[in-house]
Amino acid sequence: MSAHRLVLAAAFGSFALLGAALVSQYFGGLHPCKMCIWQRWPHGAAIGFGALFLLTSWRPAILLGALCALVTSGIGAFHAGVEQGWWEGPTTCSSGDISGLSTEDLLDQILTAPVVRCDEIVWEFAGISMAGWNALLSAGLVLIWLWGWRAYASSSASQ
Repeated sequence: MSAHRLVLAAAFGSFALLGAALVSQYFGGLHPCKMCIWQRWPHGAAIGFGALFLLTSWRPAILLGALCALVTSGIGAFHAGVEQGWWEGPTTCSSGDISGLSTEDLLDQILTAPVVRCDEIVWEFAGISMAGWNALLSAGLVLIWLWGWRAYASSSASQ
């Protein structure tokens, strides 16, 4: 398969994942937490790097797209671990430990708490949360980006 088709597929994958997140938010009522938003930015950048490569054939854009997919996959994996209680998430996004907090600090934490917490699963399919699906599918996108890098190198070497 050609590098251009693989990059198109990888960029479209990020477009589809970002689109699904936005549709679930605006039409499904699943409001994102802070970590959900963090996972969206690399998808947008990956789409941009895909477009850059498709328009210019600038090879480093492929690796930058792969890096973006890797970053969102990592954030998604971390977020899924927070949801499962395997580790603590950001204190501004999770319930965290409140022992040792003064009444004033506790009240401040309550008043500044996000509407949607990062440590609660709001949607899951087949036992995997939305963050977990993003981690898995984005890891697959990394492989497609790298396949595109290899395909480009092979086509350049044969010319």
